[in-house]
Amino acid sequence: MKIFLSLTFLVISFAFNCQNNSDEQLAQYYYSNGELSKALPYYNKLYEASASKFNFTRLYECMMSESDYKGSEKLIKNQISANKNDIDYKIIYGQFYVESGEPDKAKKLYNSMIEGLGMSSSEVILLYEAFVAKSEFELALETLKQGRKLLKDTYPLNLQFAALYKLNGDNENMLKEYLDLLDTYPTYLTTIQAALSVQLDFTSEGSTTVELLQNSLLERIQKKPETTVNSELLIWLFIQKKNFPGALIQVQALDKRLKENGRRIMDIGAICVENNDYETARKAFKHIISFGEQNPYYYDAENSLLNTRFLEITSLRNYSQAEIEETINDYRTTLKRVGWKRSSLPLIKEMSYIQAFYADQVDSALSNLNSALNLVGLTDLQQAEIKILLADIYVLKGDIWEASLLYMQVNNIWKEEPIGHEAKFKNAKIFYYDGEFDYAQSQLSVLKESTSKLIANDAMNLSILITDNFGLDSNYEAMNWFAKADLSIEQHKYTQAFEYLDSITRIFPDHSLGDEILFRKSKAMQLQGNWTESISYLEKIIEFYGKDILADDALFQMGDIYENHLNNTEKASEYYKKILFEYPGSLFAVESRKRFRILRGDVIEEEETF
Repeated sequence: MKIFLSLTFLVISFAFNCQNNSDEQLAQYYYSNGELSKALPYYNKLYEASASKFNFTRLYECMMSESDYKGSEKLIKNQISANKNDIDYKIIYGQFYVESGEPDKAKKLYNSMIEGLGMSSSEVILLYEAFVAKSEFELALETLKQGRKLLKDTYPLNLQFAALYKLNGDNENMLKEYLDLLDTYPTYLTTIQAALSVQLDFTSEGSTTVELLQNSLLERIQKKPETTVNSELLIWLFIQKKNFPGALIQVQALDKRLKENGRRIMDIGAICVENNDYETARKAFKHIISFGEQNPYYYDAENSLLNTRFLEITSLRNYSQAEIEETINDYRTTLKRVGWKRSSLPLIKEMSYIQAFYADQVDSALSNLNSALNLVGLTDLQQAEIKILLADIYVLKGDIWEASLLYMQVNNIWKEEPIGHEAKFKNAKIFYYDGEFDYAQSQLSVLKESTSKLIANDAMNLSILITDNFGLDSNYEAMNWFAKADLSIEQHKYTQAFEYLDSITRIFPDHSLGDEILFRKSKAMQLQGNWTESISYLEKIIEFYGKDILADDALFQMGDIYENHLNNTEKASEYYKKILFEYPGSLFAVESRKRFRILRGDVIEEEETF
């Protein structure tokens, strides 16, 4: 008997669940198709089974679509009675009054809700958020005002006021609320910075709201110079605007006021370096050096100043020969003071690099690096790094087989490490330069599986170049000239490189190397700092070879040049966006998306970075 009853109960439960699921599906079907009158009886049954907020909302909407005001009001009252602490239903009741032609009753209900608020911040915020959710902004504002009157100084409602003013387009009062909060509670600085990052467009030229924020901060700093938090927010604002000179002035003033001996100035100098504003970075580090050797940040600033000049020369290629000589002398002076030792190896390498590649002092650079190999206490990795730089300089000098020996030494010791893969790749290029394409290809095929994405990608590109353009007898001469042009570019012999490249174009006008030739000419111009000329060659790749393998490379290079060298963020964004939409499978897609979003002003989380 018990088994029979249990089975009967299961059958009835199963039938009930099936019926309930069927009602849900039919209700959703008719509702989605806009047939609310047909959905009504099903939602009525669902509501009787479960008076959830979802079922209530759908049933109420269906009833109102049929102008069943009496039934709708009864439904709301029942729901309010059953859920006395849920203010959403009271707000819906107010909307019911408006829709049924009784706005005065709605106003009376809403006012009673606001006036009935207690001394509870959570109660105030809940009612405010409920009004905002229904786009009742005026009522939300009245709620906050009543809350401020009740709570006084026990709970700051500035963030809610600011968010509401932003919704109403009242940016002036929004900023006032944020700054008033900051005056009272300085610990809210990061919260306010996060909010402003979302609400303001710092990249927009002439943004009145950003200018208003800047002026408001300056006024508050003048009125209360002893309050440092406004200065900190102003520094942050200048950094968002990429106004690093302005940020440095404020940092210097704050550093002096707080007697921090240059700590903040070092930080702003590092930020300037990260954003390629090397001129301002140098001013920051020189300011610290002016404090004298007794300053705790003196030596860090001295090293950072040299590194900044190194990056400026090698990245922007913005220099005169007099500046090169001055920079090398600064390195020598510092090395003379600190001595040639393991800890000064970064300075030795940077000085040698500048000597070899920018000052035509190859022999001095080689001598310095060979001496560095004998420094006491070097790790095997440091020795490998020196050997790779030595080999690079031998390539520049023309001693490619001496370079090959050094690359092989590093590869033999570090076969499974990224530095070993780098050495192997550079050694493969030696054979490529010499026209030994088959052997170079055999080395590159191994590197395609490298754990270093950069090396694997470079190896694949060179391998594809050889595969696509070498193999037939008629191709060897053209490919040989192209490899010699590549070597000439590495040796900074640009006139010679162009002679090889132009010979290919003249004698083999329809050769498949056409896009590669334009790409190499662009690279040569970049190495000389001729950015406009470089772009002209990249544009030809897009024009004549838009569907070939180098098209997305050309677009990314143009974006990078406009962003980091020609300071035209609008054009840079245009090219990054083009990669995303026209070349979604590009290896540059992830980085292009990140850069596009940064230029657009999006907040990028750290884990999203490439």
